Amino acid sequence: MGTGRALAIDLGTRRVGLALSDVSGTLARPFKTLQVTGVTTLDVVVAEVDSLMRDADGLRVIVVGVPARLDGQASDDTRRARAFIDQLRSRVSVPVVGEDERLTSREAEQRLALRERDWRKRKAQLDAAAAAVFLQDFLDRGAPVC
Repeated sequence: MGTGRALAIDLGTRRVGLALSDVSGTLARPFKTLQVTGVTTLDVVVAEVDSLMRDADGLRVIVVGVPARLDGQASDDTRRARAFIDQLRSRVSVPVVGEDERLTSREAEQRLALRERDWRKRKAQLDAAAAAVFLQDFLDRGAPVC
């Protein structure tokens, strides 16, 4: 899949979770959670992408979580994520791809519960941890960047 960092974005209405891979594109880790109340999510994310692009390691791809119902059918959140992907593509210079994020929040919550008993602290970390889960799935598949 080549080298370079990948950024994952877990969209929420109030918070956006971010995860980053290492430069080799092998290992994903939670990065940060952005608060998006009072501003547009797109502007907040673009500012973060711009900042990461200025780092020496840069970015090779952005992976946005696309929610769906358990049966795979699209929901309002699916359409919102796809619209966000289209808007983000028009504002950044790196490829932006969608990734199935079904059940990643549940998996992230279970992983966080193993090491953090306080649910408030887990909730603050959940969005970034969920982004790391679907980013790791993307990296493990060696998914092509289109």
